[in-house]
Amino acid sequence: MNDENIISAWFKNRRRQMPNRGIGQALHLDWPLLVGLLLLVTVGLIVLYSASNQSFATISRQGIRMLIAFLSMWLLAQIPPSKYQTWAPWLFALGTLLLLVVLAIGVIGKGAQRWLNLWIFQFQPSEIMKLAVPMTVAWYFHDKSLPPTIKQLLVAGIIIFIPALLIAKQPDLGTAIMLIAGGFGVLFLAGIRARILIVLFVLAAVSAPVLWHFMHDYQRARVLTFLNPERDPLGAGYHIIQSKIAIGSGGVFGKGWLNGTQSHLQFLPEHTTDFIFAVGGEEFGLMGAIILLVLYLIVIGRGLYISSQAQDTFSRLLAGGLTLTFFMAVFVNIGMVTGILPVVGIPLPLISYGGTSMVTLIASFGILMSIHTHRKLLST
Repeated sequence: MNDENIISAWFKNRRRQMPNRGIGQALHLDWPLLVGLLLLVTVGLIVLYSASNQSFATISRQGIRMLIAFLSMWLLAQIPPSKYQTWAPWLFALGTLLLLVVLAIGVIGKGAQRWLNLWIFQFQPSEIMKLAVPMTVAWYFHDKSLPPTIKQLLVAGIIIFIPALLIAKQPDLGTAIMLIAGGFGVLFLAGIRARILIVLFVLAAVSAPVLWHFMHDYQRARVLTFLNPERDPLGAGYHIIQSKIAIGSGGVFGKGWLNGTQSHLQFLPEHTTDFIFAVGGEEFGLMGAIILLVLYLIVIGRGLYISSQAQDTFSRLLAGGLTLTFFMAVFVNIGMVTGILPVVGIPLPLISYGGTSMVTLIASFGILMSIHTHRKLLST
């Protein structure tokens, strides 16, 4: 073989060895996940425009928050998963400290003490913990032999329940539930044994009377309303009754965009936030609800796929935990709006009007993109 053939063969071999980096890989973006998120936020803006009585100001504020959220997502996608593994315990410690500061000097609004006043804006430290809790539990198990032992589960339980209890104390039961869901999502993926799950379920059932004693009056009213909404149709049961009326009146194909009556005539409370699914159900009917659920399944399925393809234990557990947290938020919101779960004040992800919670949620998908795109780079 002459020199020219040797050089040609060398270049061909190098081209085969070089990673095929498209624009998505170069920017650390996962296109299926990104498209699913963009479709969801587009649907959210359409429904929110109607729910807000065609308020351009509301849509503009939501659009700005979405831009900030997607920028945060992209920035987090640039950080290698190994960095998140290193930062996890420090992020958890910082978030826990801020939760203690909130209980001491936090700003009180709408009967809850959840915010820190940073002069320029108000900040809700519980949003940090939505990322920090599953990240820290995944960090704890990354070098352990799985499935976890009882001792390891107790340590993980401390990591989960310390911030959850501090947030429930504010009170913010919805966010506390999301933290517990994220932490237990990691435990589930770590391979927690079925008999342990049964024991935990029995303990939860036995401790229900104790939990009832420590619940606030409005939380007890929500549970009683869930069991029988008609007991107080003009008070505690009003929200869920009006939500069911809105969804039921939509039928199969809905009344049409901007033609909903329950929200436009102010019968449906919180119609831009917690109960926005009822607005969509009334205007777009069963078919619209099915399309929305399919979009959610696309995002959730992609997240679980990324988890299954992760190269190490930490990345797999973290990606799965964040995805299951997203699933639980969808499940709980739709469940409470349709009356199969108590009302706990959890917004519908990427659809409801909101600020820091939406930014945190979309930003968390940047971590999933980091896990997937950096995995591809390492595997080539």
